[in-house]
Amino acid sequence: MEMKIGIDVLPLYNQSQFRGIGFYIKRLIEALKKEKEIELVEIKDRKIPNEIDLIHYPYFSPFFISLPLFSRKKFIVTIHDLIPLVFPKAYPSGIRGKIKFEIQKVLLKRASRIITDSENSKKDIIKFLKIPEERIDIVFLAPGNNVKRIENKEFLAKLSNKFNLPKRFVLYVGDVNFNKNVIGIVKACRMVKIPLVIVGKQAVQSDFDADNIENRSLAELISLTEGKKDIIKLGFLEEDELSGLYSLASVYCQPSFYEGFGLQILEAMTCGCPVVTSNISSLPEVAGKAALLVNPESTEEIAEGIRKMIEDKEFREKMVSAGFKQASKFGWEKTARETIKAYEKALAK
Repeated sequence: MEMKIGIDVLPLYNQSQFRGIGFYIKRLIEALKKEKEIELVEIKDRKIPNEIDLIHYPYFSPFFISLPLFSRKKFIVTIHDLIPLVFPKAYPSGIRGKIKFEIQKVLLKRASRIITDSENSKKDIIKFLKIPEERIDIVFLAPGNNVKRIENKEFLAKLSNKFNLPKRFVLYVGDVNFNKNVIGIVKACRMVKIPLVIVGKQAVQSDFDADNIENRSLAELISLTEGKKDIIKLGFLEEDELSGLYSLASVYCQPSFYEGFGLQILEAMTCGCPVVTSNISSLPEVAGKAALLVNPESTEEIAEGIRKMIEDKEFREKMVSAGFKQASKFGWEKTARETIKAYEKALAK
């Protein structure tokens, strides 16, 4: 029997389309549409068609109302992470946020199932939201962008000239939020005297509230990099250029304080770029033994990881080879099939 599933696609029409949530929704929809067991209906507002069997809300925010106040239909929710609850000082809720959080917890109890990206996020959901373990399904993600290793020397040379890239550089792709520890990467790269290339829309943002505590990392990044040539900020890139950057980079570095998953680690591995990442939260689950894991609290350890990856050729080649194998374990088809299993459980209740 074919299931008719409604999926909330609102984040594809705001700034979230350029972030992890946007990539997740786009890639999941692409993969689900290839599966025969379901018919997918994209919902852009709160009007739910009567014939829908189940609604999937593919995002959750602790401090904003992201779930329906009333729902006649069964629904399922994806909670990628609870970083604002793990780091309350960096992501203060305010009085309104606290009230909305209490409402969100009540609304979440009505969900038939919860999907999350990692074992680490599952533990956080049990701890902070008091959701019973048996209602949570872990569904691993896959690379956010359709990137691939590029060997075309002419293309890579043009790309290098376009962005005036140095011969050796460390790459970081993503936002500049507190949990991403981008300041730690900047300091580590300066320790080892290797330029850093940052890709992401937020890094080149100038119109933002510098007094907002959540923008502190971005404000600090701007003050650390203004007028300096060792940090290159490129903004948002299309997939072919992003593939080229991963293929050109000496190291991909993401020593986050916390992640729900870490899409870019798999993207880097897919392109044959060796990875230095954190030894905490979900990142060891994603990286396996195919990356150099470091303590994100130690700038020296991050710097040493970058240095080792660049200078130890044998170790680097070992990590690149292991990276290809690790990345091949993750795919959106697999994500879609595991998501459908969660739908079936929800409808069987």
